[in-house]
Amino acid sequence: MPQCKGPVVAVIPARGGSKGVPGKNVARVGGVPLVARAIAAAQAAPSIDAVYVSTDDAAIADAARSAGALVVDRPKAIAGDLASSEDALLHAMDVIEASGTEVGTLVFLQATSPFIPADALEASVGRVTSGAEDSVFSAYETHGFLWALRDGGAAGVNHDPAYRPRRQDREAQFQESGAFYVMDAEGFRAARHRFFGRVGLQEVPAISGMEIDTPEELEAARALAPVLGGSEIGPIRGLIMDFDGVHTDDLVTVSQDGTESVTVSRSDGMGLGMLRDAGLPMLILSKERNPVVQARGTKLGVETVNAVDDKVNVVHQWCEQRGIRLSDVAYVGNDVNDVASMQIVGWPVAVPDAHPAALAAARIHLTKEGGRGALRELAQMILSN
Repeated sequence: MPQCKGPVVAVIPARGGSKGVPGKNVARVGGVPLVARAIAAAQAAPSIDAVYVSTDDAAIADAARSAGALVVDRPKAIAGDLASSEDALLHAMDVIEASGTEVGTLVFLQATSPFIPADALEASVGRVTSGAEDSVFSAYETHGFLWALRDGGAAGVNHDPAYRPRRQDREAQFQESGAFYVMDAEGFRAARHRFFGRVGLQEVPAISGMEIDTPEELEAARALAPVLGGSEIGPIRGLIMDFDGVHTDDLVTVSQDGTESVTVSRSDGMGLGMLRDAGLPMLILSKERNPVVQARGTKLGVETVNAVDDKVNVVHQWCEQRGIRLSDVAYVGNDVNDVASMQIVGWPVAVPDAHPAALAAARIHLTKEGGRGALRELAQMILSN
């Protein structure tokens, strides 16, 4: 079969004007902005040579660059509700090729699909670059009975309502997932739509067909992410930790004279010592005003800032002073006052007994509880990367 020439280029159209879920493309699922999840899926497919995000929105552009993608500035004329994805793709191809990069095979991913399977994406690229097919799209098997509302009431679409065969006796049909499309670039330019020539179907798991268009779907994706997203951790350049509930079990003993004491883990201390010896910048950041926080930080040899109400501001300042990108920082939290800080770093981490809001914001979910080995567990993850 003839081989398709030229680089394989992925383009993710992501405009900023979502109305159903404001800021949807940078909303976090599993602690990662949706647009960054799509970028990661493309980066995990070995055959894809470059990843671009086409956007009209500064926040989306920043998230894309932090995730390692290149950005195409999308004109307002093709960024409105009536603009098609094809418009954005054709414009992006013009910009990319004008910069000197040829597009041989075009990969179109949608940021609103949070669970794009990289293995299926890679297989689809191979089907197009080999010349076997001109366009391949993701779809999942369904045996559902479809209905339509018509003047006379509900009517069967793909079945006879009087005949209800078992699932295994029904012909399999496939529903377009919307997650990705792979196309011969020259053929796409000529057809100006994503289905042309020899069209192939790449079967994917049904869960990858989940698309986020409503707040309820966003919350559902966040609930699924810990199960489907794994717990792999990337390179960490800085570690910021809450104190109560992270270094401790979130309990306090109060003596008769009002003196407070907490319980910490020697195992955690050993893990943080290993990170300190490895040269990792660390910070304990706490709202707690008790001197025990500073005492523990001194014992560990870890910089400590406590009695802080605005943690986000301290996180920004700490990173800027050390030249560390927020995307390279892990923040370990357990309660609602940690969520805002967790949402601005690349690696938000939560202990298992954290508040639901903190768990939803986390990218990494530890198995050990705060004060009982959580930080040792995280240290081993960081050191083994």
